[in-house]
Amino acid sequence: MGTFILRRLLIALPSLLGISLVLFTVLALAPGDPFEELATNPNVPPEVRMALRASLGLDDPVWQRYVHWLTSMFKGEWGFSFISRIDVDVLILQRLPVTVVIIGLSQLVALLIALPVGILAAVRPYSWFDRIASTLSFIGFSLPTFFTGLLFILFFSIYLDWLPFVFQADIAATGIDWWIAHFKQSIMPIMVLGLFQAASWMRYVRSSVLDVVRLDYVTTARSKGLKERVVVLKHVVRNALIPVVTLVALQMPGVFGGAIVTEQIFRIPGIGSLLIDSILRNDTPVIMAVTFVFACLVVAFNLIADILYGWLDPRITYR
Repeated sequence: MGTFILRRLLIALPSLLGISLVLFTVLALAPGDPFEELATNPNVPPEVRMALRASLGLDDPVWQRYVHWLTSMFKGEWGFSFISRIDVDVLILQRLPVTVVIIGLSQLVALLIALPVGILAAVRPYSWFDRIASTLSFIGFSLPTFFTGLLFILFFSIYLDWLPFVFQADIAATGIDWWIAHFKQSIMPIMVLGLFQAASWMRYVRSSVLDVVRLDYVTTARSKGLKERVVVLKHVVRNALIPVVTLVALQMPGVFGGAIVTEQIFRIPGIGSLLIDSILRNDTPVIMAVTFVFACLVVAFNLIADILYGWLDPRITYR
């Protein structure tokens, strides 16, 4: 296992370097200047602006700036924001907990819905339960998250006045009241993301279970007199989850990108809102750091999927 993980990490290293090179080159050649406001400000002399650009190395060749950025990353120095004048790693660590909690709980909700509904729909194909679940799943992943988010705000916040629709990072409460306030304002974004993912995953779970439940070894297990619950849970579900694990692992980094829209709707101070704000202000160090983190997530979740394969299917060995 250790050798397999080490080999995969060594293979992933050139991929991450190539991704970082492409990202840095695109951002360096993209139009826009983080010091546009200084250029239009009559109180800032041109020589001051040029000296500031030179101190940050913005006038150096692209390859030289990339080498400087790469060596700094290996040292653990992510640079600092041109706009807020704060270290990039500090900015990310300030926003990361909120995003991780929202996305983590939303994916947990998605799995708790998709797995039992998909399995029951496959075990009873073309029943009323299967038809209703399939119809709702089609509706669920056909509606974008910004639309369902607005529907949730209109119904639960404006019409019923149950939940706040603006996320507040600083809540003037302590103890159990603080936890209740955070839970109430997190319900809608968690459910918006969770229901969207559950609708997509339910179809994959149903299809995968249907493929396995018709195999010969399942028929043999039933002929031995095993209970249907044992056949489904022990012999069907475990093998059917292998392609589902691939789907979940590959889609997980995309969930972080998709959460950008949800964070904008509910004004959540997370990684997504940080990325959008940095793009609008041409804050390239922050953009580079956040996008590179997303690339690392893709590699990490692919590795997690490979490890889960061996747990779900003992025939898979790590060599």
